[in-house]
Amino acid sequence: MDFTASASLAGLPAFLSYFGLGLVLLIIFAVVYVLATPHHEFALIKANKSAAALAFGGSLVGFCLPLRAAMGNSVSLIDFAIWGGIALLIQLAAFFALRLVIDELPERIARNETATGGFVAAVAVAVGILNAASMS
Repeated sequence: MDFTASASLAGLPAFLSYFGLGLVLLIIFAVVYVLATPHHEFALIKANKSAAALAFGGSLVGFCLPLRAAMGNSVSLIDFAIWGGIALLIQLAAFFALRLVIDELPERIARNETATGGFVAAVAVAVGILNAASMS
């Protein structure tokens, strides 16, 4: 069997398309998440508030889990984008549901309550796992 570099790179355009769209969806999620939350993640992270870093980082990972599932199961870039949008909505809903359960959630994150930030991260990842499993 003759194996050449060109055969190996035949899938590169599809890889770059899906990877690029995945990055765009991740950036969109990050921007929407930051705009939707009342605390200012980047300012808090810059001020070395680990609760904000935990919560925001967990939310990014929680979004990437279903994004990976959507990428693996999609039949086209449009299909991937649609399911990425659905994942975005579900992950945002998880944060807003947490706000109903945890009093003063944004204020607690701003006060650097790491238990709260860690819990937000854990819920985001858990919802992301369920979100991803539902896409298979």
